[in-house]
Amino acid sequence: MNHPQSTKAPRPVDATRLHVDYLPAEQLPALLDDDRLLAVFGFGPEAPGSDDPRYLRVPLTPLGAAPLEVWRSTRPVVRGRDGAIAWASDGTLQFGAIQIDETDGDIEDATAQAYALLTRFVASSATAHLLRIWNSLDAITEGEGDQERYRRFCVGRVRGLGQFDTRHLPAATAIGRVDGVRTLQVYWLACNRPGTPVENPRQVSAYRYPRQYGPQPPSFARAMLPPASVDAPLLLSGTAAVVGHRTLHPQSTRAQLEETFANFQALIASARRHAPALPAAFDAGSRLKVYVREAAELPLVAGLLEASLPAEVPRVLLHAAICRRDLRVEIDGVHGS
Repeated sequence: MNHPQSTKAPRPVDATRLHVDYLPAEQLPALLDDDRLLAVFGFGPEAPGSDDPRYLRVPLTPLGAAPLEVWRSTRPVVRGRDGAIAWASDGTLQFGAIQIDETDGDIEDATAQAYALLTRFVASSATAHLLRIWNSLDAITEGEGDQERYRRFCVGRVRGLGQFDTRHLPAATAIGRVDGVRTLQVYWLACNRPGTPVENPRQVSAYRYPRQYGPQPPSFARAMLPPASVDAPLLLSGTAAVVGHRTLHPQSTRAQLEETFANFQALIASARRHAPALPAAFDAGSRLKVYVREAAELPLVAGLLEASLPAEVPRVLLHAAICRRDLRVEIDGVHGS
């Protein structure tokens, strides 16, 4: 298939580079000594701890000993805290994180508060353009109808965002923590210039979902290409076995995984229309996080991934609830780093 030439200008030789990698947890002290470290993430309750603003423990339990996820820049990074927000920036890229405890189990209010703080902080910074957001909340599918917690999260997110243009929404993941802790965790990547949102032709854009999915459609793009001024990978949103707007294969983890990879194939092809140099398939430059609803199925999914992915594709498997009760697995990550 021939792809049209990218409309993006070539990256300058001194472009800021964001490199994403998975490294052993014992390297944390050395990583925190690096003044070009933008962010580092540990997974689960056994992950190491640190009060450095660039470090965040993600409350999802991994299969086996999980590595750290590491974001490195090619420029010096400054970091700090601003109220509830931990942040780090190299002047071009910004990492930020916020954790808000729910009051009386009100996920909508907690989300609105988190996103209002996030929006004000990012807008007032030199890196005012959101590229990617991750959200984790407890009991994500608890409640019936419009009182389901994920649906209330979607309402709260829009309350906090305020006015926005769907054409400029960031890529995102919303996933369920399963530790019973009613704390909303949100973290993000922002930039001094806007990226290019990418949609999947096999899927209805999330922000156009019909009313059956709740009073407020989810507000995110399927992926995000960084601006031409930044050498960074394609940022992939949480992706699952959804075609059009419907879940497929609700009784089969294997079939849902196959459908998810079909969605990634279409999504990457869509991104390549803007960035023809992007690899057409997952490879050693990809990094994947795989969320599995049932802990007992983590080894099964690990085996299926081993059979279907090149050995050189790094991945982390995490026990997490998915935002639909009929989804068994979801994947996000980066591609082309």
